Amino acid sequence: MLYRLSDFTQNISKDITGGLTAGVVALPLALAFGIASGAGAIAGLYGAIIVGMLAAIFGGTRQQISGPTGPMTVVMTTVIMDFTARFPEQWLGLAFTTVMLAGVMQILFGLLRIGKYIVMVPYPVISGFMSGIGLIIIVLQIPVLLGFAAPASLTDVFTHLPEYISDVHFPTLWLGIAGILIQILWRGPYAGALPPALVALVAVTLISILTVESNSLLRIGELPSGLPPIVTPTFEWSVLELMLLNAFMLAVLGAIDSLLTSLVLDNESGEQHDSDQELIGQGIGNACAGLLGSLPGAGATMRSMINIKAGGKGPLAGVIHGLLLLLVVLGLGFVFSEIPQVVLAAILLKVGIDIIDWPFLKKIHRLPLFPVCLMFLVLGLTLFVDLITAVLVGVFIKNIDTVKRLSDLQLGDIILSDGKTDAQLLCDMHLNYLSEHPDTVLLKITGPMSYAVGRGLKKRYRNFASHEHLIVDLNEARIVGYSTSLILFELVKKAVQQGQSVVLVGVDDNTRKMLGRLGIREVLAESDIRTGSELPDLD
Repeated sequence: MLYRLSDFTQNISKDITGGLTAGVVALPLALAFGIASGAGAIAGLYGAIIVGMLAAIFGGTRQQISGPTGPMTVVMTTVIMDFTARFPEQWLGLAFTTVMLAGVMQILFGLLRIGKYIVMVPYPVISGFMSGIGLIIIVLQIPVLLGFAAPASLTDVFTHLPEYISDVHFPTLWLGIAGILIQILWRGPYAGALPPALVALVAVTLISILTVESNSLLRIGELPSGLPPIVTPTFEWSVLELMLLNAFMLAVLGAIDSLLTSLVLDNESGEQHDSDQELIGQGIGNACAGLLGSLPGAGATMRSMINIKAGGKGPLAGVIHGLLLLLVVLGLGFVFSEIPQVVLAAILLKVGIDIIDWPFLKKIHRLPLFPVCLMFLVLGLTLFVDLITAVLVGVFIKNIDTVKRLSDLQLGDIILSDGKTDAQLLCDMHLNYLSEHPDTVLLKITGPMSYAVGRGLKKRYRNFASHEHLIVDLNEARIVGYSTSLILFELVKKAVQQGQSVVLVGVDDNTRKMLGRLGIREVLAESDIRTGSELPDLD
């Protein structure tokens, strides 16, 4: 549901404070993400402006501050590098058309109301790919910290690492270390008003101007002023599949990033966000960001939490955050020209460290082996393959484990007894019935069964293959769908082939129709499929 005007006006003063504070925090991060992506600092700033404002206006999380994030930047860097190498004259249009497609996909996610499913990604999978992204960000900053240009990939870092180490530019390295230390040590009451990243940006820039020759450092250079040009959507059929895959990767990752942040904000504020509307808002923001040649974004946890701590409660804070950055871009672009790229690398390195799931890693020795192995598998796939593969493989493996656990639970709820085996599970009526019919086995089903249960049930039934009669009691079966019906049909068919007589009791109309489609009447007579609840007299 879209916000009303009152949502923007009921907390104006505190929303302005929260938005301004979040904007100050976002400034150095937007610059750093823009440089790291290869699109330039201005692309990062406009990404924060466009996504931040539009996601705030059209989204579903009132306190959310959106903009470029570490995970989104990692993917966007890969997209830009790939298209630059393949199509040096068309890379801009192809890369940002991919961003537009990602935004459209997010809008579709919201319209199809699948937001509630996106946040169901298992925690070990989230932990693995977030930690993997953190390590990617850290490794990619190593060359910049040592005085070299940003690398195109992790492979480039490892390939040229001996060269980086043997030819270190020490003034750059000292400035980078200073930037990291400032962010770590700047704590206490001042950190709320002056964020560590901003302090590091200003301090290191001033030190570099006063102590290092300007032409000996890699610097941002003067940012272009004015509004960004519109990027004409560009399609290259030979890489359309790659564009769609990258767009899907951005869309899914941005959705997960945003909705997880929304859950954190719900816990902090006591409110309830609208997942589907949030996806629509993020999609509108990213589609417009791509159209204007800006970085894609997502809900940013740190900036959003800072907004809440500063008193921001409504969507106006996200708009104010974007307007502040817009004023900076339009009027103060020349101020950024002397910022050394190494301080942005230091800021990103701290971001990478913060993204790594340290709480999970600290508890590894206490956790079961399966989630730990799954986390490291996803981390490895994130580092050496790609994010989508990492998430899909992680979710698939976790779902297989979940199905196995559910199957074990479902199998445990099934009563299969001849009055001697598992007699304690039987009620008095069934126990008396089996004592009166000693060559009979009772199968009592109380709920739905997944098809994976069939194998375990068949294995258990082998112990009763010598009995003359099988009674299947469905009186308390709440749901009998296709999987349950198929398991029953195969079990009944096998029992009849072994010479046993079979009677189904408590069969409702839906179950009768389902079994009929499977061919149950070719195996059992109509009289053996009973709607009543009474157990049959076998004499």
